[in-house]
Amino acid sequence: MAEVEGMLINGRAARYVQLPTAAAPEGEQSLRRWLDLGAAQAERLGVEQVPVLVRNRDEAGSPELAALVEGAGLIYLSGGSPAFLAKTLRDTLVWQAILAAWHSGSALAGCSAGAMALTGWVPSIRDLGREPDPGLGVVPHLRVLPHFDKMLGWAPDLLTRAALRPPAGVTVLGIDEDTAIVDLTGVGQAWQVHGRQQVWTLADGPRRGHRAGTTLTTP
Repeated sequence: MAEVEGMLINGRAARYVQLPTAAAPEGEQSLRRWLDLGAAQAERLGVEQVPVLVRNRDEAGSPELAALVEGAGLIYLSGGSPAFLAKTLRDTLVWQAILAAWHSGSALAGCSAGAMALTGWVPSIRDLGREPDPGLGVVPHLRVLPHFDKMLGWAPDLLTRAALRPPAGVTVLGIDEDTAIVDLTGVGQAWQVHGRQQVWTLADGPRRGHRAGTTLTTP
């Protein structure tokens, strides 16, 4: 996704702020893997990687870690557990710093768990019987299923739960791997598809696929 991330940071500060928080429940090795991936991507993009290593809510309340977010060109939420990510960051100094940077012009992105946590509907992947977390609410009118080309093999009931009678005004999207949507409006009403596969609009009826270059509109 270097092309997409390069587009997001182009014209902004050359600071790639990365939070691997969603991977914290998997241990230090997983956190290090995400940071290594971020370092390699930052090198490809020719920008500075700024790791913000938040493992829990105590660290999310750290003024020192929150200060690292300031001046970001791109803020990137990595993969792991979407519910853990949302619960860890919500109403903390680090999340307030992220919102402040975003409102001031920084790009904000997430992959996998990071993408799910930015919405208003975050199910527990390992326990679908739990009530979904309300997420971080940046795009509350979306429900996102990442890894869509593979996810049905991992959690076949997740599609049913996501697409079954969503609230009025909520759009359910399946996003294949190596694929992204980019907000064109700043308010989440028009999205452009990028990448090698498709984004799918999901509802009770047939799925509708959208390839790179397509613009999706959402309520």
